[in-house]
Amino acid sequence: MSELFHEVASIDYPIIDSDAHVNEPPDLWQVRVPQRLKNRAPKVLHQPDGDVWSFDDGKKLRPVGLTATAGLSYLQFRPSGYKYELIRPGSFDTKERLKDLDADGLYAQIMYPSVTLAGARTYSDERELQCACVRAYNEWLLEFCAPSNGRLIPQAIIPTTGIADAVAELEWAIKHGHKGALIATFPNGKYESTTDDDKFWAIAQEAEFPLGIHIGSFSETGLQPTLTQGTLGFLAGAGGSKSGADSIPATLKVMFSGACVKFPRLRFVIVEGNIGWIPTVMEQVDDMFLRYRWFTGASELMPLMPSRIFHRNFWATFMIDSIGIELRHHMNVDHLMWSTDYPHTGTDWPNNRVTIAKLFRGVPKDEVKKMLHDNCKRLYHLDHIPDRLPDTID
Repeated sequence: MSELFHEVASIDYPIIDSDAHVNEPPDLWQVRVPQRLKNRAPKVLHQPDGDVWSFDDGKKLRPVGLTATAGLSYLQFRPSGYKYELIRPGSFDTKERLKDLDADGLYAQIMYPSVTLAGARTYSDERELQCACVRAYNEWLLEFCAPSNGRLIPQAIIPTTGIADAVAELEWAIKHGHKGALIATFPNGKYESTTDDDKFWAIAQEAEFPLGIHIGSFSETGLQPTLTQGTLGFLAGAGGSKSGADSIPATLKVMFSGACVKFPRLRFVIVEGNIGWIPTVMEQVDDMFLRYRWFTGASELMPLMPSRIFHRNFWATFMIDSIGIELRHHMNVDHLMWSTDYPHTGTDWPNNRVTIAKLFRGVPKDEVKKMLHDNCKRLYHLDHIPDRLPDTID
């Protein structure tokens, strides 16, 4: 049996954060989309009571708030009222992000967006505008990550305007250096799968390209209902989203779409929903499969038990989930990955190593290394990241 983990000082390998975010710069789209689209492209409105993102010329508004809390005390948390000039520059500046990584004792991060976690239709439902905004973001993220010497790992976003656009952006992302992509719908742009999706799945499988499913994905409403200020309903939504309420329906939709039967080497990542829910959900879907497979036709459509498909094709990230850690042997430990959520409210920056020490105390060291390093490195093909900490980090 491996020696047990008791103190963070014993970690001699680079810690990889499997879920971190950028706060997109206020001028990102205004300087990148064609002139004819600038009025409708995302922009930040500087208002007396805080900055607000405006999408599609004001059709959608989103305050700058809970995505920008790194370094703040819980007493300072609020869903609106923040100004870009006062939030941590590590949210959107590469050099500052690397300083924040070093301050936290972390080596690398998988990089997701903030404003489009519910999907690219946040930009607009209109095809030309949405696709222009998607490409602008994906190009900017590559530029943001490029000076990091491989420590910031870009994840593209995929348009929801139809299979042709999804395939085109996937191919572009793979070609230009993204290491994965965030999907918020099926590739066809809807919330139900069709055979049109097969071309997208085939390309992702061939490239061994992970597809992230973040909380707020595969939902018409996304995360917005949880942002009601001053109500206990906020806590209901927030607590539910971090314990599987968003992730369970999205996972089951994808798992029972048949994609992993046709394409058995697909890699899906359940992001920010934590992991404690996985064992009981898999037990129940297996039981339902055995009871209902005959009259539903699932016996022919699904040659493996649902849990087998999940443990083969799905990875999952977690933050503070001590119950999930206790239940890890009811899951595939090789597919579990710790994360910080920086700079969102889930992060304990700059004290994430304290969190690690508490969360993993008493867990075998080899399993801790899997969840802090090995699994993420293997999933995203991060061969450039060393297995032991270098003397200095560039």
